[in-house]
Amino acid sequence: MTNTELILEAKKAREHAYTPYSHFKVGAALMTKSGKIYHGCNIENAAYTPTNCAERTAFFKAVYDGEREFAKIAIVGGPEGTEPDQMCAPCGVCRQVMMEFCDPELFQIILLNGKDKMTTVLLKELVPYGFGPDTLRNIHKI
Repeated sequence: MTNTELILEAKKAREHAYTPYSHFKVGAALMTKSGKIYHGCNIENAAYTPTNCAERTAFFKAVYDGEREFAKIAIVGGPEGTEPDQMCAPCGVCRQVMMEFCDPELFQIILLNGKDKMTTVLLKELVPYGFGPDTLRNIHKI
């Protein structure tokens, strides 16, 4: 699947967002190494901290299904009622979830950056000194 096609899948996922408080809808399309796509949207909560981001929704659905190897994720977001046209990068918590399951040297994050423009970055660029499973393996030799 091309990056453009993955962005379109993220836009579809965005339509399912539940955002009665912020009115900022985010969609994500996560591709496994085998090519399977998992969709996620942000799901808000009146207490705010239980809110779940689109990226984590996609990852948690995939992990529930037994997936553990991921290639890339596309993320789109913006105010409801508008076509996304600004970059919507993953929050710190989502970046940490990505560190748990993805190789920072290989995992691609595709962001819509203006109408029909994309920016692609590697996870290591968003989390240059990331803490992941390898950190603990190196310390505890597990």
